[in-house]
Amino acid sequence: MPKTATRPIPADAATTPFTFVDAFAGCGGLSLGLKRAGWECLIAIEKDPFAFETYQANFLRGGTPLGMRWPEGVAEKPWEISAFRQECAAFLEGIRGQVDLLAGGPPCQGFSHAGRRQADDPRNRLFEDYLSLVQDLQPKAVLIENVRGFTSDFGRGMPGEGRNFAAELKERLAETYATVDTILMASDFGVPQARPRFFLVGVRRDLSSAEGVGSFFRKLHGQTRSFLAARGLAQGTTARDAISDLEVARAGTMDCADSAGFSAIAYDGPLSAFQRVMQQGHSKAPGDTRLARHAPEIQARFADIIRSSGEEGRLNQVISPDLRRKHGLKKIAIRVLDPLAPAPTITSMPEDLLHYREPRTLTVRENARLQSFPDWFQFKGKYTTGGLARRTEIPRFTQVANAVPPLLAEQIGACLAHVLGS
Repeated sequence: MPKTATRPIPADAATTPFTFVDAFAGCGGLSLGLKRAGWECLIAIEKDPFAFETYQANFLRGGTPLGMRWPEGVAEKPWEISAFRQECAAFLEGIRGQVDLLAGGPPCQGFSHAGRRQADDPRNRLFEDYLSLVQDLQPKAVLIENVRGFTSDFGRGMPGEGRNFAAELKERLAETYATVDTILMASDFGVPQARPRFFLVGVRRDLSSAEGVGSFFRKLHGQTRSFLAARGLAQGTTARDAISDLEVARAGTMDCADSAGFSAIAYDGPLSAFQRVMQQGHSKAPGDTRLARHAPEIQARFADIIRSSGEEGRLNQVISPDLRRKHGLKKIAIRVLDPLAPAPTITSMPEDLLHYREPRTLTVRENARLQSFPDWFQFKGKYTTGGLARRTEIPRFTQVANAVPPLLAEQIGACLAHVLGS
């Protein structure tokens, strides 16, 4: 067992919030959920300027419900983990052994079955950066989130054939941490999205609470019904429950405040319990409702796809080959929302998902609702990007798609606090 720092524990430790470091923080979905569960964020590490600007706007600027204090002596800027470890070694040493949780999810593009799935994708090396931070900080607990493909072996003929990153992760943590992992479906936790994701929780073996980690996910599922009921929510929240108040036919449009020449969805109040919870006292119209400028012929195509998908019983599924041929489409991933079910997994490609009623793609805010972000949460940076920039920029749509749903993260945070406090 590596030695841990012996910095004195505060006299009021019993009432001191659990602390966490958020690695690969993105726009802050995981941080938001943990903070709602009573955790205190010591620092968030995120390299993308757009995503970090979003994090700053929501956690480091005045007027937001769950602000945090950035540590003195550390530049408040986007950081790559390797540079952070080198330049902020003194900060890491100062909190070594005193951090309750290192949370995060290394970028998933090389693991995802939705992408090209390459074991040698350079972004997969960030998996090593996470493990290096574990060694630097020696936190009491670790929390890792990733796509379901993280658990799959790379197949025959692929670079890295036979490699399984989830198995490697567990093996390399095993000496110091008792771990448990599973695939969680976000819709089981009140999120209006059928989003399967790998989660691993580990607790340091020298702590008595490590004995309870094996039952963590059973406890998590066991608390969900009461957690949601206390907020006036239920499992099985549908896409319509999430975004019906943002239908253009009901709410109308207005000029987009941050994009000249674009229209945005206006607002006329919530229609469902989920929408009221997402408002959280936010009295203004939600932001990030900029509408795409679809040409009339594209709107006509979308209208036919929406109608035909409903008739074919293919809502929430990729459109049929017949529809692709009819409209000369090469893209396979287009789906139409089912209003009476949770949405399929949100992606970074706005054109992957069409509204269930209106001939258009979804807005950033509608995707954010399907991820359970509250209406006060702001997104910054470009709305979209393209070409080679997709590998280096994280615009608003991608920030939303990459995030851990805050409603699920909050429940994980509450359950983990219970385990560590036992």
